[in-house]
Order: sequence, then C-alpha cells, then structure tokens
Amino acid sequence: MKILTGASLLALSLASVPALAQSASEVDSGSSAYAGDEGIIVTGTRERSRTQFDTLAPVDVLGATTIRSSVSGDVNDTLAQLLPSFNVQRLPAADGQAFVRPATLRGLSPDQTLVLVNGKRYHRSALLGTRGAQAADLASIPSLAIKRIEVLRDGAAAQYGSDAIAGVINIILEDEPGMSAYSQFSQYYEGDGNQYQVGMRGGIALGDRGSIVFTGDYDKSEATSRTRQRPDAIEFQNANPQLDVPNPVQRWGQPDETRLRGAIDAKYAFSDAMRLYGFLTAQSGDGQTDFNWRNPAATASVYGASSVFPGFSFSTLYPTGFTPRLTTQYSDLQTVGGLEGDISDALSYDLSASWGRSTIEYGMKESLNASMGPLSPTSFYIGKLEQRELNFNADFVYRLDVGSEEPVNVAFGAERRRETYEVGAGDEASYLIGPGARTGLAGGSNGFPGYGPDRAGAWNQTSYAGYVDLEWKPVNMLTLGAAGRYEDFSAFGDTFNYKLSARVDPTEGLGLRATYSTGFRAPTPGQLNTRSTVQGLDTTTQTIYTSGRLSPSDPLSVLLGAKALTPEKSKTVTAGLTFRTPFGLTGSLDAYQIKLTDRFSQSSTFTVPAGYPNPEGFTSVSYFTNDFDTRTRGIDAVLGYAAPLGAGRVNASLAYNYNVTKVLSGTSAAVSNATQRRVFEDRLPKHNATATLGYDLGPVSLLGRARYYGSWTDVSGNATGEIFQDFGSMVLFDLSVAYTINEHLTVRVGAENIFNSYPDEATNQAVRGLIYSRNAPYDTDGGQYYARLGVTF
Repeated sequence: MKILTGASLLALSLASVPALAQSASEVDSGSSAYAGDEGIIVTGTRERSRTQFDTLAPVDVLGATTIRSSVSGDVNDTLAQLLPSFNVQRLPAADGQAFVRPATLRGLSPDQTLVLVNGKRYHRSALLGTRGAQAADLASIPSLAIKRIEVLRDGAAAQYGSDAIAGVINIILEDEPGMSAYSQFSQYYEGDGNQYQVGMRGGIALGDRGSIVFTGDYDKSEATSRTRQRPDAIEFQNANPQLDVPNPVQRWGQPDETRLRGAIDAKYAFSDAMRLYGFLTAQSGDGQTDFNWRNPAATASVYGASSVFPGFSFSTLYPTGFTPRLTTQYSDLQTVGGLEGDISDALSYDLSASWGRSTIEYGMKESLNASMGPLSPTSFYIGKLEQRELNFNADFVYRLDVGSEEPVNVAFGAERRRETYEVGAGDEASYLIGPGARTGLAGGSNGFPGYGPDRAGAWNQTSYAGYVDLEWKPVNMLTLGAAGRYEDFSAFGDTFNYKLSARVDPTEGLGLRATYSTGFRAPTPGQLNTRSTVQGLDTTTQTIYTSGRLSPSDPLSVLLGAKALTPEKSKTVTAGLTFRTPFGLTGSLDAYQIKLTDRFSQSSTFTVPAGYPNPEGFTSVSYFTNDFDTRTRGIDAVLGYAAPLGAGRVNASLAYNYNVTKVLSGTSAAVSNATQRRVFEDRLPKHNATATLGYDLGPVSLLGRARYYGSWTDVSGNATGEIFQDFGSMVLFDLSVAYTINEHLTVRVGAENIFNSYPDEATNQAVRGLIYSRNAPYDTDGGQYYARLGVTF
C-alpha cells in the first residue's frame, strides 16, 4: 500500500498527544439520526442562526455518536443505514466500482449529489463509473474525524454550483479538544470477512484562541465469498480427474481491502476580524478482487492452438484455468486553508483555497497476454487515473437592516475552479496486440486490457462563478429565500440557475415550506476527453478489430453524430411541513419532483462506414452523449422522539422514503428499448424505511434498528424466456449494547442483520457461481457481529 502523505502520517503520530479537555464519549447512546438538538446548521443556508427545525428545505443532521453506531468504517454504509433515500451497492467483480462504490441520493446518478467537507467542495474520484458518472468517494474520509453530517435533501446548484441536483452532503470535521481511541473487530456469521479497525483522535486547545485536532484510522477488511462452484468447472473437473480444480474457481463477494486514513482540522483567531483555519483529509489504500474464471475447455482465445507458437499451450501455465485478479492502489488528498472574520457587526468574509487529488492505479495478477504466447508475463501494470481540483473562493455575508423582524441576510461571493483529469499508460504488455492475434489469441492483459498511449493524456477545465443568496424574515411567521448563480466554463460556455424558497410558521412548532430551483451538473474533463478501446481478432477475416468509446469531440465521433457535451439540467420543486412538540416529538413530511434533461449516457454502438477518415482502424464506435430525460417523484417522512422514560432516556426515529423515476425520452442503448428502460427505472427499491430505537439507562445503552428495502428488479441476462427477475422486500435488524465501564472506557457489542437474512437467489447467475445478485441495493453477505472498545481522556 502506498505511503500516506507526510501530513497524514503526522496526523497519525500526533493523535496520541495528551488532550487538555475531555472529548465526547464513545458510548452509543442510541441517538436518533433525526432527533437533533438546537445546533446551528450550515448547509443549505448562509443565515448564521438557522437550526434543522427552522430551515427552508429539509436537512438531516447526523451526530458523531449516530455515525459511529455502524459496524462499517465506510461513510457510505453509515448513510445507507440511516437515510432511506440514500442507496449504495457492493458490486463485486465490477472493476473499479468494487472499491469506489456508487452511492445514490433519491435514485439519481452518484455525481448528482454534491459533497462538501466543512462547507467546501470535496474533490471527485478519478473513477468514471456507470454511464461515465464521476462522484466523490465518501469512504476516503475517516468516520472518527466526523463531528456531524448535514444532508440537504433539495436541489442547491444555485447556492453551491454544479452537482447539487439530488442534494448536498456536508461533512463537518471534529474541531474540539480532547482525545479518544477505539479498536473494533467484526466477522460475518459465515466465518469470513474479518474486519479490523483501529483509530485515534487527539485535539489540543491553542490557548483560548483555537484548536488543532488530529485523526488517524486503519481499516483492514478480508474478502467474503457467497459462491458455488460453476457448473462448467464441475464438468471440466469430471473430464479431467487428474487435475485439482479449485472450488470455487472464482469468488463473488467483497474484496480484500486495506485503508489508512487521516485528518487534521485547525483554527486560530488572531481577533474577531481575522480567524485562520485549515483542514486536511487523506487516505491511502489497496485492494484485490476476482474476475471471471477462464475455462481451458472453452476459452479458445487463450488455450487455442496457434501456428505462431508451435508446441506451446497455456495449459502448461494454467492447467486448471485461471481467474484474473484486479489489484488497485488508490490515494486521496484534500487540503483547505482560509481566512475569515467580521469586518463589522453587519459584514463578514471567508476567503479560502482548496486543492484535492484522487489517484487510482490498476494492476492484474494471475493473468496473461495470450497474443504474446510464451513471452507473456502473468502480472501487469494497467495504468493510472488521476483527478485534480483547485478552487479559490471569496464569500461574504452582509446583514442588511430594513426594520423587519430580522435583517435581510445577503450572501454573495465568487469562485474559480480548475479541474484536471489525467490518464497514465500501463505496461506495453498490458495493451499489446502480439503476433498470436492473427491466429485468434486475445491481445492485452486478459480481463482488463491496459491503457495504451492512445488513451494517455491530461485535460483540464476552468470555471468562474458568482452568486447572490438572500434570506429574509419580514415578519415572525414568514421566511423568504432567493438565490442566483452564474457560471462560465471553458469547455462549453455559461449557465445561470436560481432558487426560490418560502416558509410559513402559522403557529409555534409548525412550519410549512416550499422551494423551486433550477440546477445543473457540468461535464467533467474526464467525460469530455477520455476514450476506452478494446482490440481483438476477427478469426473469419484474420484482421484486428478495434471498438472504442471515443471522446465526443473526436472527429470520427462527430462524423457519426456526436455533439459537444452540455450540462445536465434540472428543475426541482419541494413542498412539505415540519413540526415540533414540547414533549419531544419532531417530524417532517416533504414531497418532491425532480425533472432532469440532457442526462449523460453512452451512445449506441455505430459501425464505422467505409470511406470515413479512420486512421486508427476503428470498426465500431460509441461516445458519451446528452441523451435522455427523466422525472423523479418522491416523499420523505421523518419522525423523531427523545424524552426521559422511567429511570432512563429513550431516543427513537422513523424515516421513510418513496422514490420513483420514469424515463421520459432517450435514444441510446441504455434506455431506448423496453428492457433497459425497465432496468433503469426499477433497479432500486421504490420504498425504503429505517426505524431506530435507543434507550440509555445509567451505564448501559441499547440500540435497535430495522431497515426495510422494498421490491426491485434485475435483468436476468437471458437471451430468451424471462428477461427480468423480481426480488421481494427485505427487512434487516441490527442490535447492539454498550456499557460504560468508567469515565474513560466503553465497550460495545452487537450484530447487524442479526437474523442472518439473505435475499432470493439470482437464478440467472448460477452459471457463474454467483448466488445473490451483484446489483442488490443492500449487503448480501448475511449477519455480521462485532465488538468495539472505546477509550476517552
């Protein structure tokens, strides 16, 4: 695994510095994700006095204890357990998506949710996933470093810029002095998937002017396997009893993975007019996952005889077949520094600069380049992907006194952002089409061909933005909001978006709210410029064929109908109510509609006609395109209750999300036919719910959680017969108990999916040995138990 940056190692080494104040306990108090306190929120508003109970749009606030009530150290898993509108998939053996997992809010694309850290834009991952989606990797942020997470469930591109279509996830880092540490072990009931976690956080006060907090954690997860032997492997074993065929020949499950993460958060006030702040998050990790098994009796492109290599066969190297294994090394680094202060009682400022980078390097093990014959290596360096972002922001807030209930909160500012995407070539052997190709042997590293020089390069895009964001409370019962943002992008031009909001509080504890907004998601340099090519041999014509996903601006793409990518556009309306009672019951109900136009997809594949300029000899071509329109409608309902009960205190929540997406138009293969359209619309449950019940009694804290996932549909993959498989609803139960031994030591034990529930088997996957659908919107590995020891000083 790559070494973390020096700053991150410093965070790990200094995490044990004695603290000057006691930190928050590691006790799992059963805190509700929704029964928050009077804390000020900073997401979706630039008014300094807003709480989650008087916002113009719905905001969920997840406290530190709630976040760390999950067995997983991955923020994706935590949000998926707590927020019904948030889904994340495992996707075993799905190339890079097995490690950078796609997460969706309200069923939209992963990159249609904006991620902030301490209110500043967090960089994207270097991975381009399904339909080119390029989103932030939430797993790169250590959960121990998080003070709270604010989730705005509303469009906010007019306030924050590109990507904030489904909503905004704002991760607030811990900034208070104190020290805590934890160690945790977990294992699935099946006896695999051992996970070892250890973390430490130390914060010191800088007099009475500020603080600096260091966090570091280490997370090692061993692989899981929910696999049966493939039928063709059984057949091959029976036909070759002298061989010892592995059972199973390939593994379906979570990958082997190791992550080392760190964070630093610092602030220092020279005066009220000048406060310096800075923060850093970093991770370094590696992992490995399986690809499909290559059967010696059925993989002619590897095991076929070749006149180029007389007397040679790869059966001497891999007599029982082989399963290529994808390896990855990845790192993320985000640094932010800024200066803020109050120029006067009415005017404040925040000047900041941030730099972020995501790097992913791929390799292949236990593979080969068949076209090279006996000269083929068995391990390959595939190449590198890198995303870099540099942001400069100037933000101001002026409180304009107009003699009303509250001054008009006038926020305004400007941003300059530069994104760079880079692809680095792999080993020559990883993409080489060797001499054996003319006899039908496959070229490139088998399983994942490397990035050749034709794919390598670096591309960038620069944007400038200016915004105004107004909030006004003219009378006690009415709050109004309006925001507008103009941005100009070097790649495609300018865009303007706006948002209108209103809230009426007819009586104490009851609020009615509504918003209307336009939004956008700008194409990234990776989507605008990268290409993907696959080469092989047509054994009939004895010629090399090349198929490719080209840049939309490639001359050949343009001749075939490609047009320059433009932003995805949205129109969002949200309306609902929120209430609060004196006896501890809170709740909200919000309905929403999101209309999206010009959504990204990959075009249909076109055969290149004779006579077209085609120096690289492409036989078929596709490209990213603005292709289809959708409409998403849904309801979010939330109830929370927190109050003394008996000798203890109860904390409960119930959250429900209904979400349905319809494809309104589209021409690409991804949505143009009825089969693919149904998969797109029904691939996620329409109904999701989470219920949490916690009870604190002296040193003992109990927490129970139920997670409901509605029915969903997967494609069967069958060429004939039943095309779809419908999966029924699932309910998973989690239970834990924590005991505070003394003021410094807490132990917690528990289990997730305590009844070891599994979904229906994926009947169409049996030929590959996969038992459960790889597209399931929940963990399909069964029950998992854990023990956690927490220490505070």
